[in-house]
Amino acid sequence: MKRLSLVLTMLVTFACSSVYAQFTQAQLVAEFTRARAYTKAYLDAMPEDGFAFKPTPEMRSFAGQMLHLADANYFFCAMASGKASPLGKDVSVEKTIAQTKEATTKAVMDSYDFAISALQGMTPAQLQETTKFAGKDMAKFELFGKGFEHQTHHRGQTTVYLRLKGVTPPPEMLF
Repeated sequence: MKRLSLVLTMLVTFACSSVYAQFTQAQLVAEFTRARAYTKAYLDAMPEDGFAFKPTPEMRSFAGQMLHLADANYFFCAMASGKASPLGKDVSVEKTIAQTKEATTKAVMDSYDFAISALQGMTPAQLQETTKFAGKDMAKFELFGKGFEHQTHHRGQTTVYLRLKGVTPPPEMLF
């Protein structure tokens, strides 16, 4: 009986912790909104002459990193939502936008606006639907999460760019 009780306690604990570990749609919208503001702080921190800066010749420029982030926001969120990217099919901001502070900032902010709008435009049932991505069946909500992880990764890489240009990166914006 003790053994059964222990197993049931473990199952209930696991079930409850799984529920709390998942983001809701509203929470993910809030996270993308926070990430937009945090990324804007990075873009604002880099001086105009730093947008073309590359730590090494084979790396993307600071603007290239940010525009790549924007391309991925469009890609992941269009794929998850089924909403067409406003850029059109197979258009890359990294390859078409001038790598200036003004143009890069606008393109990146527009990509976040698209991501947030796409996420808000879905119903909970649509977010649970699966789609194929990288050869795997994945819930559309999870695909938004992959997009979120990608933008975080590339923004994080630009911390080094700021430091190498003598700029103190913006403080962490966890909330």
